[in-house]
Amino acid sequence: MTSMETTDWSKNKDYMSIVTAGSPEELRRSRIACQRILLEQLNLIPIEDWMFRVNLMHDRVAQTAIQICEAQMLEAGYGSPPCAYSFIVFGSAGRQEATLWSDQDNGLVIEGEPDEFKSHYFEPFGIMLSDLLAEVGYEKCEGKVMCSEPLWRKTLQEWEQQLEGWRTQLEWEPIRYLIISSDMRHVAGNAELSMRWRKTFYEGIAHNERLSTAILRNTVRHKATLNMLGQILTERFGDHAGGFDIKYGVYIPLVNYIRRLSLQYGIWETSTLKRLEALQILSVDEEMEGVREAFLSTMKMRVNTPYVDHDGLLSSSDYIAEKGLKNKQLLSELRGSLLLVRRMHRNLQRQLRSAERRQS
Repeated sequence: MTSMETTDWSKNKDYMSIVTAGSPEELRRSRIACQRILLEQLNLIPIEDWMFRVNLMHDRVAQTAIQICEAQMLEAGYGSPPCAYSFIVFGSAGRQEATLWSDQDNGLVIEGEPDEFKSHYFEPFGIMLSDLLAEVGYEKCEGKVMCSEPLWRKTLQEWEQQLEGWRTQLEWEPIRYLIISSDMRHVAGNAELSMRWRKTFYEGIAHNERLSTAILRNTVRHKATLNMLGQILTERFGDHAGGFDIKYGVYIPLVNYIRRLSLQYGIWETSTLKRLEALQILSVDEEMEGVREAFLSTMKMRVNTPYVDHDGLLSSSDYIAEKGLKNKQLLSELRGSLLLVRRMHRNLQRQLRSAERRQS
């Protein structure tokens, strides 16, 4: 998206109402109004431009929510923040790929060393902010990756210790947390704290072959999506019988593959598209252009899945409905993406077997 287009969008009155909202109620209404405009633009502009606008909206909502939360803390008698802090996001928000129905994935990086004054402020602040975001329309993360949780709300010193612990344990759960952390992106507050966090993260995983293998081991988990004949496997039972899980069937495997390569080659980008650009410059894989096309096609399918409107806020299962799979063009694109995912998955499996043999 050009800087001119970005400027034009940021001047939209519904978008501007997010920035000027003074209460959770106002912020919720402003988000819904902005979201309505975005839905009207869906499929009228390139999907990468549309996703940029959606995630710009989410960032501005979070930034305004933080301002409102600080004011509420002051009113409640907690005073002003005792030190600098950074509000960070993970998951699809970290990759700037959040949909209109994405939930919370966030955390806090607090300046300096832990002390009782910081705990006295930031513990209730994290809880209040997560509650406020839920009120505005962001469901709480089932995996509890939120600033309300001590695991994701720490001083920089505590974060450095925690990241080191995750790097050295090499077990499924800490490696899963490390993979989640690799998508971290700064949204609000002190950007220097976020940069220092990122420096600690990337320096800690560089040139660490055993850690790289552990990350690869977590990455190769894959939901079967094609049968032996290359036919698409749809859900057999339940509410989504006959449908296809576009999120976990295609989107997540593509994200995982590109993330794995990016970590392997020391790429600091968190957006999948920016990671792809960097990998193409490095000529890592001759299929990168095909991967990019498959990723954009998958994103378009995902944001067009059926959704439910709850008082202006949306939710979706991320399943392509059975009737949607009768569209021949969609079915052809989906099958092509799935064949690509299968090739990538087999490539990762070969890499893992080779790495485990070297380290045995």
